[in-house]
Amino acid sequence: MRAPLKENEIVDHPRPQLRRPQWLNLDGPWQAMLDDDAVHYEPADVPFDRTIIVPFPPEAAASGVHDRGFRRRVWYRRVVGLDDNLLPSPDERLKLHFGAVNHRARVWINGQFAVQHKGGHGPFSIDVTRYLDGRCMEIVVQAEDDPLDMHKVRGKMDWELEPHSIWYPRTTGIWRTVWMEKVAHSHVSKVRWTADVFTWQIRLDADVAHPGPGHTVNVVLRLGDKVLVSDRCMLTGTRLSRLFQLPDPGIDDARAHWMWSPESPQLIDAEITLHAADGLVLDHVISYTALRTVSVDGDRFLLNSRPYYLRMVLDQGYWPESLMVASAEQLRQDVVLIKRLGFNGVRKHQKSEDPRWLYWCDVMGLCVWAEMPSAYGFSSETVHGVMEEWKELVERDISHPCIVAWVPTNESWGVPELMHDHRQVDFVRAMYHMTRALDGTRPVVGNDGWEMPCGDFVNIHDYHADPEELVARYGTREGLKYTFEHVRPARRRLVIDGFDGIGKPLFLSEFGGIACMDEADPKGWGYSVARDGEELLERYRNLMAAIHRCRPLSGFCYTQLTDTFHEKNGLLTEQRVPKAPIAALAEATRGPDARLHDWYTDPLGHSELWRGKRAPEPAPMGGQAAAVPATPETTHASAGPEDQPGMAAPEPGFRLPSEAA
Repeated sequence: MRAPLKENEIVDHPRPQLRRPQWLNLDGPWQAMLDDDAVHYEPADVPFDRTIIVPFPPEAAASGVHDRGFRRRVWYRRVVGLDDNLLPSPDERLKLHFGAVNHRARVWINGQFAVQHKGGHGPFSIDVTRYLDGRCMEIVVQAEDDPLDMHKVRGKMDWELEPHSIWYPRTTGIWRTVWMEKVAHSHVSKVRWTADVFTWQIRLDADVAHPGPGHTVNVVLRLGDKVLVSDRCMLTGTRLSRLFQLPDPGIDDARAHWMWSPESPQLIDAEITLHAADGLVLDHVISYTALRTVSVDGDRFLLNSRPYYLRMVLDQGYWPESLMVASAEQLRQDVVLIKRLGFNGVRKHQKSEDPRWLYWCDVMGLCVWAEMPSAYGFSSETVHGVMEEWKELVERDISHPCIVAWVPTNESWGVPELMHDHRQVDFVRAMYHMTRALDGTRPVVGNDGWEMPCGDFVNIHDYHADPEELVARYGTREGLKYTFEHVRPARRRLVIDGFDGIGKPLFLSEFGGIACMDEADPKGWGYSVARDGEELLERYRNLMAAIHRCRPLSGFCYTQLTDTFHEKNGLLTEQRVPKAPIAALAEATRGPDARLHDWYTDPLGHSELWRGKRAPEPAPMGGQAAAVPATPETTHASAGPEDQPGMAAPEPGFRLPSEAA
């Protein structure tokens, strides 16, 4: 059984906002069988003939299989021994958690069918207590995923045998951590945090499984060592909803010490304790939240009620040896690199990222646009599958303060006849309004890129290589009207069906895509090509200078963070090595106005206020996640020590939530 978590290890927990000290990671070797033709239906009939390293998919080298062929099913089997720390007593339950299984999972426990879950990106859990018989537990998983199905949620997974264009190797089967924990029969099963800065309140909505008579819940909120709230209330049902009024310091300078932003990522620690009627502690969970608000005022995006310019980068979340899976340290390092490149935000593209990555965005301060992986064909199956899976993902991530916008639809993927089929327009609008109904605290994008029938923003994808042409299109408010009426990037209309983009926050949410590669690479490509790192830097500087001249923009999202297989337009290689000096790239990203701000001098863009709160740096992270190849400690040829991508310790301003002053 895993020892209690130390403060510098919480990043390894698969569910950072609802964690208990005791949990068992089941990643590692599992018996497996590649059922390419889907001929097996029951576990007893399956010849488990190989080993696979979970959570890496069989297509990844890190899995030990590295087979990228078509397959309909993958079977997994593992036997877990249950010692006294895991074996539940009559008033305890044993929970089995899956971070994600693509696309439909069926699970058997000790030979008994336990659950089916459909949707390849969201988590699911099983109470396995009823299936236990002795001290051994056999887990069998059937993961079914038709590689040719264009109506399921698939994101960037290619339907062709070999990856092409902007699509990449498939991710089949189990691809997130599998883990177990023992809980009391009555326990906290879900938490949701909502901050209301206008009233200086934090709301907690918590689900409690099987509450009993006289059960109470105690909630403690802390800002560093200062206790803000210590509240105990009686449970009257399975849902606890409480509003916590915080002591409002009033003036902005004093409030700034409390509030979350990329420049000052202040988090508030939370503890929730469930007590029986006699005072016995039944459950104790650790969480965190933050005071942060996002909104729209006319044509400006607001963070904490003030206009905020988003400098984002497109991040597809792939690694060469492990595909869409990464270690805790790799996830952390990507957040560090994004900030060191001068960005204050990231658009996670066509992927629901690991919650541990969101944790690091919360901790280090990085605004996130969370995006739904797309289907490609339109049908009633598309509508049902996309909506159900998107609801799961929004509910999973809704409490992370780093998320500042939701992107349910991208570039008309899954709605290819949006211009001609009003059902597809209705579907895009339904996704927009459903997201707004699930979460009324964040802006929602209608259709990122073009053909927008709705949305709180207007987001345009434009890969024109001439910086001056981009200035002509987006540099003045007068020019925007012409752009909306006559310019069609990728030959697509920007707004449709009566939606007026004028007067809403405008983002150039994909642009750039400058490749830097060897001309002999037959498969590599980019939207434009630089011969070497020096030319890449010069082009990037010119492009960013033009974008910073476009005053109507509320922000941008540059394509992209890293090379992704044959797509060679990253600022970093697939191994996360900068292609040009990272400090010079950051200077261009931040723009000329950055010198007016106190975060300009900090490598991670943290303010003087935040740097003044810096605690002693924690030890390097440990953890039980299966190992993946380490990022090389390699620098760009012309880079100095400050340009090294590898970092053994956090940068100045880094905080774990419990260390925030």
